[in-house]
Amino acid sequence: MRIGLTYDLRSEYLARGYGEEETAEFDREDTIEAIEGALAELGHRTERIGNVKNLMKALASGAKWDLVFNIAEGLHGMGREAQVPAILDVYGIPYTFSDPLVLSLTLHKGMTKRVIRDAGVPTAPFVVVDPGEPVPSVLFPPPYFVKPVAEGTGKGVSRDSLVHRKEDLAGACARLAQRFDQAVLVEGFLPGREFTVGIVGTGPKAEVLGAMEVLLGGRAEQGMYSYANKAQYEERVEYRLCRAADPFIAQVDALSLTAYKVLGCRDAGRVDVRCDGEGRPHFLEINPLAGIHPVHSDLPIICSLLKMPYVSLIDRIVASALERVH
Repeated sequence: MRIGLTYDLRSEYLARGYGEEETAEFDREDTIEAIEGALAELGHRTERIGNVKNLMKALASGAKWDLVFNIAEGLHGMGREAQVPAILDVYGIPYTFSDPLVLSLTLHKGMTKRVIRDAGVPTAPFVVVDPGEPVPSVLFPPPYFVKPVAEGTGKGVSRDSLVHRKEDLAGACARLAQRFDQAVLVEGFLPGREFTVGIVGTGPKAEVLGAMEVLLGGRAEQGMYSYANKAQYEERVEYRLCRAADPFIAQVDALSLTAYKVLGCRDAGRVDVRCDGEGRPHFLEINPLAGIHPVHSDLPIICSLLKMPYVSLIDRIVASALERVH
């Protein structure tokens, strides 16, 4: 089968003058090489397409593929992750991972939490503060946790995200809104354990691969899985695989799988869960376009802890996507 690869290569954007933080979600060359190698091992032929502009040029010239393995994050706008899938839908070309609706919805953390809350999945209380607008009435007590409403890889999350006094909230929101030019999510801070849960499959066939706990070391920014902690995880973070047979972990897994299905995610993804002061798990975030570097990304790390080969993860993603091919 001929499979095209869509992605945003970080080195290309850095060469064009974009900054380290701006490009934090984009992929490295060795990620693309790893995907190519796994697909070749599975008997497929691959073709590098690259970013959304390259995709449009290729389609305009008449290019076609049996399937597109899409990990493109996009650069501009609230619908940036949905751009490649939307274009492929126009041309009737199947692709891996979620559709434009899901990718647009889940990029906006506030919209996602509204859907999750309405579905009865536990999540921390929250408000969304739009740029230039006053902070709305916050009916839940401090401490608060503030972060950009539509960023990934921990961008905008630092020790300044934890706000202990209500009178400091407006200033914290204004600084983040100005820095990222977008709305800010204000949540009630969850001080307990944090987990990330890997899921594969679509709809009724979706299942939890495994959950791992995120444990912060002495060198880490405490209380949060911050941008700096993620960037320097080898020095700051320990990942511990959780036992699925543990009744508490079963709760974490069930919550994550429910959230994944409620939001309509496909093929594979990752759900972040954090506990409140009484140890009860809450939905934190979801990534339906999870990082897939074979060594450094959380989903492959879970697979590695499970002794599941990288090629098996890629195989399951492709197999799930191919079920939509008519």
